[in-house]
Amino acid sequence: MFSISQIVTPSRTDAEGRMKLFSALQLMQDCSEMWKNSEPAFLNYLLENRAAQLLNFRQVEILRVPELGELLTCSTSVYGTQGPFGYRNTAIYDSKGHPCYLSWAIGAFVSAETGRLLRLPQSVTDCMSIEPPLHMTYGERKVTPPADLPEQSMLAIQVMRNDIDYNRHVNNAHYVRMALELLPADFEPTGLRVEYKRPVAPGACIEPSLILSPAAAWVQLRVQGSLCCVVEFTR
Repeated sequence: MFSISQIVTPSRTDAEGRMKLFSALQLMQDCSEMWKNSEPAFLNYLLENRAAQLLNFRQVEILRVPELGELLTCSTSVYGTQGPFGYRNTAIYDSKGHPCYLSWAIGAFVSAETGRLLRLPQSVTDCMSIEPPLHMTYGERKVTPPADLPEQSMLAIQVMRNDIDYNRHVNNAHYVRMALELLPADFEPTGLRVEYKRPVAPGACIEPSLILSPAAAWVQLRVQGSLCCVVEFTR
């Protein structure tokens, strides 16, 4: 397990002084990425094979939204690997050790040169810390909006330089940030599932659409008609 601690600073809060969901996702993603430095065998495998770990899916349970000034601890751990995929939990806890966010995710090991999936060798897996999965809901990894509800096209979103991370495509948390902006103002998410279909390059124009139901919302993000990300918010 790898952990980092952080105070909820003003730049991470909304107009009500509560932590933004986007900021929570950034913290979870940072912790997951920094985890690599605590696993030398895994990190060396990535460097030697010019490989990257790319997020395919994430599910988050929002138990309590932290407020300005709170000290949080984010912890991440791997609970399994299978072929080219890894499975991890990431959670954010308050100063009393109570969970605010619980998450599980699927990542893929990909060659930076060919874009092809890479199977993690058993010799690397044997050296990694594998821990029991957290007690939380584990939903379907395929996010499929209902076909019987109307789909509303929204204004196009231009990908900006600030949306791009070191993998040279839109950062995973920014897809959710874009999707959050399309929700009704009174929509308070209690959970989300995100399926990442394909990366989006700098300068692309994203075509979003929104589907609403009394209990959930689905945002689909497309580039030139091709689906790149689907986000489901529950309330």
